[in-house]
Amino acid sequence: MCISLRIERALILKKDQQGANVSISGDDPVTTVQDPHASFIESLGVFTRQHRAGHWSGTFAQFMDQVLPRAPHQVTRSSHQYIWDMIRATCTEAGDGHFRCRLFGEDLFGIDDAIDRVVDYFKAAAAGSEVGRRLLLLLGPPSGGKSTLVILLKRGLEEYSYTDDGALYGIGGCPVHESPLHLVPHTMRASCRNTYGIEISGEVCPHCRARLEDQYAGDFMQMPVERFFVSESGRSGIGTYAPHDPTTADLADLVGSVDLSKVAQYGDEGDPRAWSWSGAVYAASRGVLEMIEILKVKREFLYLLLTLTQEKNVKVSRFPLIYLDETILAHTNLAEFRKFLQESENEALLDRMVIIQVPYTLNYKEEARIYKKLISSAAPAFRDVHLDPHVLHAAAVFAILSRIQDGDEKDVELVKKVRIHANEEVEGVNRADVRRVKEKDKAPDEGLAGVSPRFVINALSNAIIQSNRKSLSTMDVLLALKDGIESDARIDPKKKRKWVDYLVLTRKDFYNRWVKEDVHKALFVSFEQEAQDLLNKYLDEVEAMLDNRQIKDPITNEERRPDERFLRAVEEKIHISESGKQSFRQEVVRKAMGAYKRGTRFSLESHLQLNDAVQQYLFEQRRDVLRLVSSAKRPDDDIRTKISAVEKRLVDEYGYDSHSAREALNYVTTLLAQE
Repeated sequence: MCISLRIERALILKKDQQGANVSISGDDPVTTVQDPHASFIESLGVFTRQHRAGHWSGTFAQFMDQVLPRAPHQVTRSSHQYIWDMIRATCTEAGDGHFRCRLFGEDLFGIDDAIDRVVDYFKAAAAGSEVGRRLLLLLGPPSGGKSTLVILLKRGLEEYSYTDDGALYGIGGCPVHESPLHLVPHTMRASCRNTYGIEISGEVCPHCRARLEDQYAGDFMQMPVERFFVSESGRSGIGTYAPHDPTTADLADLVGSVDLSKVAQYGDEGDPRAWSWSGAVYAASRGVLEMIEILKVKREFLYLLLTLTQEKNVKVSRFPLIYLDETILAHTNLAEFRKFLQESENEALLDRMVIIQVPYTLNYKEEARIYKKLISSAAPAFRDVHLDPHVLHAAAVFAILSRIQDGDEKDVELVKKVRIHANEEVEGVNRADVRRVKEKDKAPDEGLAGVSPRFVINALSNAIIQSNRKSLSTMDVLLALKDGIESDARIDPKKKRKWVDYLVLTRKDFYNRWVKEDVHKALFVSFEQEAQDLLNKYLDEVEAMLDNRQIKDPITNEERRPDERFLRAVEEKIHISESGKQSFRQEVVRKAMGAYKRGTRFSLESHLQLNDAVQQYLFEQRRDVLRLVSSAKRPDDDIRTKISAVEKRLVDEYGYDSHSAREALNYVTTLLAQE
């Protein structure tokens, strides 16, 4: 096996050398730097050209002649089908079963499962299943992404309506933007189905029926039709309702009321033209109605909404049933939902809802992306403060620890859970264990409680204000989080103690490892190359040991036995015992052989344990420099030069600034002094 491995490695090395010898003749390309102002103006122009939609207006007769024959199924889409088409236009289904959506990709992180369930809801509803007759309720903790998800759907609908595929047509002047096909008489709808292959659902609204008789003498072929565009601010295709004081809340906010100023004009309160069609359900017709904190509204509101969802009708005094096709998308928090569950009379309402949980993410890397997004939108005074490369990840680890239902587990198990949820390779954990931790062993409320992103950002803001510096280290932020926990009166003492313990765990089991790795690498002029050279040397020695052959010394060219002392020096760094060394070496060779057969190079990332061993072995060779840093009260010029070189590499290559690099170096030397 090892002879074959040597051949494969030789082929890969030859390929690398050939690739390295390829040169490109000719002058270097000239890079031009474009003025950011001009670039942005140009991008605005491109956006305008791409979103310049064709407006259309005409009579119903012209609509039937010019528009319907071109795209009959597009014209008859329900609100669920329209939203599903919009989502499909921005999403692709990846091999892992998740949807990758441009619509959500830049704003929502770590809640892929919840997004998938929302996408599945619209897919099923668009197919005509009973799911489309249910209200969609997003349930989760505050600052978990519910509102952002709804906002992105609304923005997506607005943009989609300006495309050719997203064209929407309604009766001109209709307060509910209803489909022109509602004008087709019931006796002729079967003929329409046979001609165009479409089904027509719905009735002409009272307002348009009155206009039809009053202005057009019943000649519906002359009724005006126009293309309209989804706009939340224009109250077209998107309606939003936010609850206020339940004692003063009026159903008119949803369904409108009599417009007294028009009663004198039309002479009858029952005339639909004297009705104020300003309710949120009318604005949402053909699109989506967002209900914010829905469970805070009166029960009569809920019954109206659920009837609207189930039957696509709403009943208003003085008028017959009004047909409205819209998707009701609601969200609420856990406290309100639990209170709602306790009331038995709400069972019928719950049965008409599709409830999707939107928990906090349990992936600390995705959580850190949330912080980065929030900081990027902050004021320049906060945005311009330099954060060392581990600030956001350390804060995120603490947040994840607070969200995991730990029970009586030991710290080592909690650390493993955090790393598993971040999709990191963990020693001694196989794929079955990963699935068990992520799915089977996941507590029902996991991710539904704990530290919110807002809590972390508040602590970060306080750290910036209190330090009055343009640079923050990870330790600064961990201390700010500790201060935030201890000063928050909402947190009970038991939880405070546990969360402070999580901060200690974050520092010891995550930050210490990260910062030591950075300093280890910065101690080398070319860490990556030296580490790869050491890895290759280890492989050469292991191959020779397993093949029971001599190895040629690269300096003297003399043949010698494999260097067992060197092999053990590397392996002992990761606690490989004497009895376990043989199986470990065979495993390394198997992985290396597999990499070379696939045509890839066996590198440090190919074997987690060996990577740690190589780093620690190399660090021992430079440990004396840090020892001198920590022991020398007045370092001489030589030591000062070495320290400056390490700090400079931390700044140039690892994302630190001068302040945080100096802090990191001092911190690691303190750790060394304690070892």
